[in-house]
Amino acid sequence: MNKLSVAQKIVETGILPVIRASSEDEAWRVIDAIKTGGIDIFEITMTVPNAVNLIEKLAKRFENEALIGAGTVLDAESAKKCIEAGAKFIISPALNIETIKFCNEKEIVVMPGALTPTEILTAWNAGADFVKVFPASAMGGASYLKSIKAPLPHIKLIPTGGVSLKTAADFINAGAEAVGVGADLVDLQAIRENRADSITATAGKYLELVREARM
Repeated sequence: MNKLSVAQKIVETGILPVIRASSEDEAWRVIDAIKTGGIDIFEITMTVPNAVNLIEKLAKRFENEALIGAGTVLDAESAKKCIEAGAKFIISPALNIETIKFCNEKEIVVMPGALTPTEILTAWNAGADFVKVFPASAMGGASYLKSIKAPLPHIKLIPTGGVSLKTAADFINAGAEAVGVGADLVDLQAIRENRADSITATAGKYLELVREARM
């Protein structure tokens, strides 16, 4: 899958699950539950134990079935390891110019984190494919995103942080290309209580919300 196809897939799906878990097994179980619900893109954060190894395993298992990327990538060296493991996109909670440059050299989709208009514009001008607005809810949620899009309509924004079933559609309506979703979808407690079916159901609801918001 080339860079353009990866970017298009992220936008088409509209939901980017942020996978944080206390173990590889827990991560596998929550990913399987979300995938069963119809979402086939996953951001594996570097906070998951053995994250790079997990990315490699997932990339091989879901080679033609799901898009695997890396999150919480803080520098170019970490990005290199993730890309070598099979990550098709790189996401960070912060802005690191060297990481953007490296991903562009490797023709890998890169999504740095930014919050203020200056940071967002700096990230975009440095070559970001998308800019992760994080933490979105802390700045006012969808209304903040809409305010940013007014003077910067050309920048592709993906809000993360506080996105839920109640707010996802508002973010899409405000101009988000997609939304990054954490605990509201990646429900580790449900996994621990053997309620994976509830996660599957939530995944389906998110997809439906995005479809309806775009109509």
